[in-house]
Amino acid sequence: MARVETALRELHGAQKSAKGVSLYSRFVNRPAGRYLAAGSYALGLTPNQVTLVSAAFSFAAVAAVALAAPSWGLGIAVWAALAVGFAFDSADGQLARLRGGGSASGEWLDHVVDCAKLTALHTCVLIAFYRFPDMYGTGSDGWLLAPLVFQFASVVTFFGGLLTEKLKPKPAPGSPAAAPSNLRAVALLPVDYGVFCLVFLLLGGGELFRWAYAGLGAVAVLFLLAFLAKWFRELSAVPR
Repeated sequence: MARVETALRELHGAQKSAKGVSLYSRFVNRPAGRYLAAGSYALGLTPNQVTLVSAAFSFAAVAAVALAAPSWGLGIAVWAALAVGFAFDSADGQLARLRGGGSASGEWLDHVVDCAKLTALHTCVLIAFYRFPDMYGTGSDGWLLAPLVFQFASVVTFFGGLLTEKLKPKPAPGSPAAAPSNLRAVALLPVDYGVFCLVFLLLGGGELFRWAYAGLGAVAVLFLLAFLAKWFRELSAVPR
């Protein structure tokens, strides 16, 4: 217990900047990840092991979406597994900082799991729409395009954001971090993965889930267009 408390104190002062982070990630997911990182540290787990724990929760939820008929109970279970997986996704990086820094292979594993999770989740929604058309109201083939469009927007946003961070010049050592914007943190809520996970609580609603999911997909497309314009503008100012 003492080791967990010590780890929590150290983690409290070693958090990443909150710039560009939504309210959910800042006030829910990161704090939850901090406790999971401290517990993992006390158990002697490595960051890569925590990444694999995150993957296990996430992919169990993903598989359930595709294989099980929609119900309110399934929705709660899927949301809980996705939320825990997301918290462990935050914990692996915090654990790495607690242990003195991460590794290139650990960062690679983390990003590969994140990308696979995004791709698989929307693919499994597509499978669910195809397998249970009467429950979701997806008898029309047009509805099968919704997960594909959502998947496209999510994966391109994920990759574009990573690539932009790699190409942008790093701030000079010792330079003060930019203060996080509360307005931006609120604006980013619709495209926060943790908020997206909440839509699975509506699985038992069938058509209600379909409309909520499609609505978030439309928002993801709009945000993608805005992000692409912003990233291109920022990188255009970087000298080659």
